[in-house]
Amino acid sequence: MSNTKPSIIIADDHPLLLKGLSDFLIEKGYNLLGSGSDGREAYNLITQKNPDIAILDIQMPFMSGLEIAKQCKGAQIETKIVLITLHKEKELYQKAKELNIFGYILKEFALEEIENCIKTVKDGAPFFSDRIKELIGVVPVEVSELDTLTPSEKKILKLIAQDKTNKEIASQLFISYRTVEKHRSNIITKLKIEPKTNSLLIWAKEHHDKLL
Repeated sequence: MSNTKPSIIIADDHPLLLKGLSDFLIEKGYNLLGSGSDGREAYNLITQKNPDIAILDIQMPFMSGLEIAKQCKGAQIETKIVLITLHKEKELYQKAKELNIFGYILKEFALEEIENCIKTVKDGAPFFSDRIKELIGVVPVEVSELDTLTPSEKKILKLIAQDKTNKEIASQLFISYRTVEKHRSNIITKLKIEPKTNSLLIWAKEHHDKLL
């Protein structure tokens, strides 16, 4: 991707936080297209301005950050959603993962993490704050477990982290759909992942940095 700064909209129902974030992004030369003070404004900004990235407070009047993400996913809007949260609950974090949210950072560390987050997300990789992972106890994967995967399995895992479907993976790697499914079940077994819906996708997003 080019080095041009991505276009961004922000939304937070706390005027001070909104102003702080807005001033910070403008000062750093980001292309800020607009800011909203509630979920409805945020969603309208996304649909009207089609920004590269939307940085949203997770809890806002009218629509929460998660609801906005759900709507965007349903409408196949390309904007990458980054949530800023005060909450350290594991459940919200998992929900964010399932909705393909690209970034998740804690409010108290927002300004120190936001630039790194924007840069990572702009390049198409998710950014989930290590601080959150520590606080909610997402256990880091043992590298040795990753070493049990074959090069093909690692390649498939990388594509899963990029939201590719089995069908897309099959055509990209010139293998059959059945082969992809077989690889997936081997990966789940080797990495000791619970075989729940989206569990492999969530795992792949959480550990994408180790797959690079």
